[in-house]
Amino acid sequence: MELIIQNAPVYVATGGKDFDPNLPTVLFLHGSGGDHRTWALQTRWFAYHGYSVLAPDLPGHSLSGGEAFTSIEESGPWVSDFLDAAGVTSAHIVGHSQGFLSGLELYKTAPQKCRSMCAVATAAAIPVNQALIDTAKNSSDKAAQMMCNWGFGPRAHMGASSVPGMQPIAISRAIMSRNPLAADLQACADYTGGDAVAKLIKCPVHTILATDDKMTPLKAGKALAQEVGAAPTIIQGAGHMLPLEAPKETLIALRAFIETVENQRAAA
Repeated sequence: MELIIQNAPVYVATGGKDFDPNLPTVLFLHGSGGDHRTWALQTRWFAYHGYSVLAPDLPGHSLSGGEAFTSIEESGPWVSDFLDAAGVTSAHIVGHSQGFLSGLELYKTAPQKCRSMCAVATAAAIPVNQALIDTAKNSSDKAAQMMCNWGFGPRAHMGASSVPGMQPIAISRAIMSRNPLAADLQACADYTGGDAVAKLIKCPVHTILATDDKMTPLKAGKALAQEVGAAPTIIQGAGHMLPLEAPKETLIALRAFIETVENQRAAA
């Protein structure tokens, strides 16, 4: 579906079913250079099992108009406006990499809109190598190639794929090369407020991390988990592109967490 947010069209994947704001909603926020396809398997499962799904292409990415965020801080109010436009008062927030930083800023902006939060292959801060940012400014394609080489874990580099005949590294490179990587990476590099926001979180939080993540190392993800009081799910042999290279394992962890939160709310 399409929504108009801050005078720009935003494409939103809904998992293959019509969006119903009366159902519990799961909001999926993609990472740097990504789009809604990051969450193809996870969104479909939730949409067909009693939830409504929102997976937007963030401004300036793929099928959405507008300009990419120049800072993580500006993304929080945007996500809040997005939920308002969708008619959602609260949602389970699932963020991959940069997407979780935007989730943190949503919590700072409107904590009541966060039913729960799940951090996927991320941390409270994401330092970015300046050489990668400089490369992205000159060539998104070269930067996308670098990110895919670093970002995917060993299983993906050996050709493993959850979809026969499809190579997630090649698909990711094609998507990233056409999106505003330089703006995304610079926004991540400049963001320093994540730890302060993490200390404020009162809603349920989970973290899903990967042993071979070179872009937000496991140590940083564990530090975030400790900060928010979460026992992390750690997926073996996967890298930073966790939702794409280990989609089933990521879905299993998400299901367990979100279903537990919903059951606890129902029993309260």
